[in-house]
Amino acid sequence: MELIVAKSREDLVKARRDGTVALVPTMGALHEGHRSLIRQARVRADQVVVSIFVNPLQFGPSEDFSRYPRTFDADLDVCRAEGADVVFHPDADDLYSADRQVGVSAGEMGRVVEGAFRPGHFDGVLTVVLKLFNLVQPDLAVFGQKDAQQLALIRRMVADLDLPIEILGAPTVREPDGLALSSRNRYLSEDDRRVALALSRALRAGAARLTPAEIRAAAREVLDEAGPGIDVDYLALVDPATFAEVSESFAGMAVLAVAAHVGATRLIDNVTLTLNPA
Repeated sequence: MELIVAKSREDLVKARRDGTVALVPTMGALHEGHRSLIRQARVRADQVVVSIFVNPLQFGPSEDFSRYPRTFDADLDVCRAEGADVVFHPDADDLYSADRQVGVSAGEMGRVVEGAFRPGHFDGVLTVVLKLFNLVQPDLAVFGQKDAQQLALIRRMVADLDLPIEILGAPTVREPDGLALSSRNRYLSEDDRRVALALSRALRAGAARLTPAEIRAAAREVLDEAGPGIDVDYLALVDPATFAEVSESFAGMAVLAVAAHVGATRLIDNVTLTLNPA
């Protein structure tokens, strides 16, 4: 079946078929990580909708909105190859009215860790995701675990607002050298890329330890050894339900998350751990 490109609510209504619908929200510049999301959606649903929209609300004034990679024709090829049925590609003027006043607040959970360094970012993420949910009307939606705090907040929004949508998390896809796939990786020079590998090395070093103090110390040591080419925003060991830092007595699942600037590029990564302090 031919891939349909929808620009509006009316286009989405015309494209909808009987059966379950899965939504894969993206900002485009699709890579193997996005392919894995589409594949997971394809297995679970009768119709797969991939949204491609670079959302201005989630970028701060000094961030990379204007230079964020936009590769729509190549993205369509990816969607066709992975069996997507519909690509939703709205214009910003159609999605947001000039006098827009109401949005979604991410609350306290949206102001810590990543949110502390990107004020308002998660408000913008949740606002666009809720709009996509309302427009596409999916039965389920697939997001990547690489954006762990975003995934946790979307799950919280679905629960708090009683949205009838199943949220699926897909594992982070990595390059053979361990670097987490990101649309922003294309910004990295060869030297930057070598330095960027310290993020995944730090996470592996932390994951090999047992207690919160040991995990943080082992990961921090790797980042410190990376030298001046990396500027760390945070290294956090958090409860995945709240993204609050865990205590030394914490037991259960935790997320070790890191964000850093490598050259002019900001990268994030994380790994999920199980803590069982003695």
